[in-house]
Amino acid sequence: MPDYAHDNIVPYKDSGLSKKLQVAGMFNDIAFRYDFLNRFLSAGIDVRWRKKAIRQLAQKKPKTLLDVATGTADVAIMASGILHPDKITGIDISDGMLDMGRKKIQKLGLQDTIELLNGDCETINSDDNSFEAVTVAFGVRNFENLEKGLLEIKRVLKPGGKLVVLEFSKPKMPVVKSMYNLYMKFICPYIGRMFSKNRTAYEYLDESIKQFPEGKTFTGILDNLGYKNTYSKPLSLGICSIYCGEK
Repeated sequence: MPDYAHDNIVPYKDSGLSKKLQVAGMFNDIAFRYDFLNRFLSAGIDVRWRKKAIRQLAQKKPKTLLDVATGTADVAIMASGILHPDKITGIDISDGMLDMGRKKIQKLGLQDTIELLNGDCETINSDDNSFEAVTVAFGVRNFENLEKGLLEIKRVLKPGGKLVVLEFSKPKMPVVKSMYNLYMKFICPYIGRMFSKNRTAYEYLDESIKQFPEGKTFTGILDNLGYKNTYSKPLSLGICSIYCGEK
């Protein structure tokens, strides 16, 4: 499988650990501030992005949903309220993020609907054709091997099942692009360090976004891997994008 530039972007350049282990450790470090910083740094727009992504599944009305890179379970919780599936399984490689997610689920009384497990997108512990839908919000950039992760997701999707990916992208309008680059390169890492004590995580965010294969390049990857009916939807002047494909 080919490597993509973002596959080789890691949080800690001097570490000898794999990208997977570095990413897990990074999110363990910032888990206690992750939700707050998401809302603060995006001025709450990230909530609308997630809801728009989930609504790409409205016509499918999935009864079983897998949320890959579930983190603190934002998408899983929102999907429960919007789609009302029978069962949602969320997987993530960061125990710190999962712990925060479980507390939220318990508080909302959703533990009978949503289950969070430590799991890797490249080796999902589920049978073939298990889920009617899969979501990945701001997680595909962190895959150690993009194509391997996408193929594994396709394996566990039922025939006709739908994948929805929500990911940062790069705005194309010159003025918006300049402001966005300034914000992501300087302001975001500064605020991240101030509140989470981890500037590296938000420097990694900027670098991985710059290298991520966005737009038609990403839908082309989905096409090449055998996904059908692929499409993308840019959001907020291209700051974020939704990508969809079916098995």
